[in-house]
This record gives sequence, structure tokens and C-alpha cells, in this order.
Amino acid sequence: MAEYKAPDDIYPGTLVIISSPSGAGKTTITKRLLEEYQDMKLSVSVTTRKMRDGEVDGKDYFFVEKEEYDELVKDKELLEYAEVFGNHYGTPKQFVLDNIRKGTNVIFDIDWQGAREIAKHKEFHTVTIFILPPSIAALKERLEKRGLDSDEIIQKRMTQAKSEISHYEEYKYVILNDDVEDAVTRIKRLIDYYSLRNVRPRNYRGFVEKELT
Repeated sequence: MAEYKAPDDIYPGTLVIISSPSGAGKTTITKRLLEEYQDMKLSVSVTTRKMRDGEVDGKDYFFVEKEEYDELVKDKELLEYAEVFGNHYGTPKQFVLDNIRKGTNVIFDIDWQGAREIAKHKEFHTVTIFILPPSIAALKERLEKRGLDSDEIIQKRMTQAKSEISHYEEYKYVILNDDVEDAVTRIKRLIDYYSLRNVRPRNYRGFVEKELT
């Protein structure tokens, strides 16, 4: 029997949005979740910022020039887009649609601005999760230890963190990341719950009509 494919207006896959201030752990947690689930894909954002040491184009981000980014915005190829610390970021729309149409969950490592824009798309099945650090002091220590930014940038990130944290109530769930293993376990429970909840009768309407009647 051929595999059933849902119509284009039905999206069996779930969008899992993970947000946090820089240094609170969303990228680490996202990578761990991708290791745990074979039926999950990372939504890779486009960005105009420069590539950091160790990053891979197409894996961490799609690194583009501002002119190319502007064309993507103009052609409505981005599901959401925003400016952060003078750099521009956005989510390629077609990748997301291709995956959720076939029932694959897509996970997003994005800030509150991107999360808010994606949440406006009511046609998608979405779960939003905000990651909180155990304290402001712990957040600053994490930023300093990872060694990616200058002292000036770290100070800017700390100032921005307080603004970002103020948006936590916009999310369906909030996870305190005082232990990565525990945070990953709790988020897995949410993903499993939402994936089951998204197996709604309408997803199988065509299958029942074609194969079971």
C-alpha cells in the first residue's frame, strides 16, 4: 500500500519553537533534542552576520549578503524575519512547509520576535517554549565562558536579555534551565504530547476514504 500523503492544506508536523536570551541554553538544548528525535528537522535560518569559527554554512545558518536577504524578504520567501544586534535573521518558508506536510516536526532556535511572527500562522500546529536561566549572574557567566563575544558585546547581550525575558509570558510553556538534562527531559515530554495531539481525525480523512471504505 502506498504511503498516505496529507493534502497541502493539512500539516501533520508540529512546529517546536525554542527561545531564550543568549547564553540561557536554547542552542544546546535544541541540539540535544535533534539527537533524540529522528523525525525532527532543524529550521536553519538565513542571516547577514559574519560566520563564526566552527560554524558551517547551511548547517548553523545560511550566511547571505544584505542584498540577497532583502530579495528573500521582498519575494515573501521568509516565514518570519527580524533584526538582532544589527544583523538580520529569517526563516526560509519552503523548507518548513516541505517537512510539516510529510509529518516531520520542525524545531526552531529563534528569538521572541520570530516566535511571535510564526505564532500568527494559525494554520500550523505550534508549541512555544521559553528557556529561562537560573539567574542573571549565571547567564553572564555562561556568556563569558563560551568566549564568543567581546566584553562590550556581552554587556549588550546582558542588557538585551532582560528585555527578552520580559516576553516569557507570550509562550505556552516556560522551562527553567538550571540543569540541561532535566530541561531536555521536560521538553521531550511536551514534544511527545503535542505530536500525539496533532494526530487529528482530519489528517486521515483521505486515507480512510481511499483505503478503508
